[in-house]
Amino acid sequence: MTEPTPAELVARARALQPLLREHAAKTDADRRVPAECIDALGEAGLFKVAVPKRYGGYATTLRAMLDVSAAVAEGDGSAGWVVALVNVCNWLTALFPEQAQQEVFADPQPRVTGVLTPSATTSKVDGGWQVSGRWYFNSGSWWSTWAVLGVPLTDENGEVVDQGLVLIPAADLAIEDVWYVAGMRGTASNCLVATDVFVPSHRVMSVPAAIEGSYPTPFTDEALFRSAFVPVLTLVLAGPQLGMGQAALDLVIDKAAKKPISYTFFETQAESVAFQLQVADAATKIDAASLICYRAAADIDDAAARGEYLEYRNRARVRADTGYAVQNVVEALTILMNAHGAGGFADSSPLQRIWRDANVAARHAVVSPAIGFEVYGKALLGVEEKITPLV
Repeated sequence: MTEPTPAELVARARALQPLLREHAAKTDADRRVPAECIDALGEAGLFKVAVPKRYGGYATTLRAMLDVSAAVAEGDGSAGWVVALVNVCNWLTALFPEQAQQEVFADPQPRVTGVLTPSATTSKVDGGWQVSGRWYFNSGSWWSTWAVLGVPLTDENGEVVDQGLVLIPAADLAIEDVWYVAGMRGTASNCLVATDVFVPSHRVMSVPAAIEGSYPTPFTDEALFRSAFVPVLTLVLAGPQLGMGQAALDLVIDKAAKKPISYTFFETQAESVAFQLQVADAATKIDAASLICYRAAADIDDAAARGEYLEYRNRARVRADTGYAVQNVVEALTILMNAHGAGGFADSSPLQRIWRDANVAARHAVVSPAIGFEVYGKALLGVEEKITPLV
């Protein structure tokens, strides 16, 4: 069977937009993407964008990961977020030792979810670790087949000697339904709980080593799995934002030909120069966000294709780029809500849901503009002080 190109995967995502929009209100109300939507996304191969080809995936590029999640998010932000997070966690899985990959990717529809925060305790035992912990907030929890989770790695004396990621089957984890939020409600970003679960050594990866580009996978033929660790984990979160920004812009433009501006002589918004300026401003911010994300993705993809690991300054810039891009989308949405008017906040309007979803997603700690700017500013100025290991 011929593998789909990135353009074909994006086309499949766009073809699902009517289904996603049809169920968007239900997704929001029920706090989970409906099963028929998850199934449709899976049948379209949209969870295999970052699965190695040897396991039936497409092993595309980071740019493709952005474009696919953006196209899904144009239909529904929560669905786009779940696609982005599952794909990046599938990518993480492909960095583990071969035996772990074989176990996870034996499932024809692998949907790995994850949380990197090491909010757990571990005990070193023969052949691995016993792990107990609670991980907030695990997007896609209800549909997870495996989870990749942050843990402190201890020695036989109980001393922490490393920070790790471990792979645990979803069947070994409990879910606490805690995701009650203003936006991105359908992502089911609940709490995963492990109680004294055994994790064998082949399902463990060192985070500090990975940050520097040392992955335990023996497979280096597919460029995607040579990509820089933190830049991939960071930039992938911008994909759904780009899609939601475009969806809001399209909606406002579509309504402008028929919607008047109250308390003015304008019979349609489109006639107003003030409205035209606002739409152009918002569109330009969304374009700028897309372009800066595409530049960052190209840098990551090109370096991986050459077999090179991004140097620190460029990795720092990706954190700043991501925060700046997301900031631009949020600012564009504010402009579009102001231009469209109070009707955009009606429960019946998709615009308010997009606005809520994008604003909640923009507060993910890894895409914080202020932190990203400080990381990049220190790198530009040669300041050695580090505020985070995640660069």
